[in-house]
Amino acid sequence: MATPLMAGLAVAAAAYAGRYGIQAWNAFKARPASPAFRKFYQGGFQPQMTRREAALILGVRESTAMDKVREAHRRVMVANHPDAGGSHYLASKINEAKDMMMRKSKNTDSAF
Repeated sequence: MATPLMAGLAVAAAAYAGRYGIQAWNAFKARPASPAFRKFYQGGFQPQMTRREAALILGVRESTAMDKVREAHRRVMVANHPDAGGSHYLASKINEAKDMMMRKSKNTDSAF
């Protein structure tokens, strides 16, 4: 006699789990799309560039190796080069970020 009762409870539990799963899936699909991370640095520039800001501009970590900094600089510069329609201001900031990450200059004063 306990077998039909156990089978009924198992079917009911499966139905509740399926219902919960469908509700969770619908809630997941209805949420607004928000990126888990940003690909590019968004926001204004600080008056004095910091190592953190330089890393954000180039899209690398602050402790990235020199060759990775060069690759990131090249990738960002190709997208924003003045000869390809980019801004001279952005190109100077990208170069300043590379210099900061490569530790070429300790005190950088932007010309802009």
